[in-house]
Amino acid sequence: MPELPEDLKELVRLLVDKPEAVDLAVIPQGRDTTLLELSVDPEDLGKVIGRQGRTARALRTLLDTRGDRDGVLYELEIIED
Repeated sequence: MPELPEDLKELVRLLVDKPEAVDLAVIPQGRDTTLLELSVDPEDLGKVIGRQGRTARALRTLLDTRGDRDGVLYELEIIED
């Protein structure tokens, strides 16, 4: 799992205008669950969420696929500052 946070962070950096503001906190929630808290610059929040939440849903789908492979449930929370 160590490479997953960096992979996700890099993917989000490619989506936003201010990649230096991307931050991802990894919070273990139990033996098989990990919470990923993503924060971006407030101006880039719409790009990460996408129209009708499509981009956020796509990121969560990628995490579900990765979780199936790793045997872990990944939950993505996008933090609004």
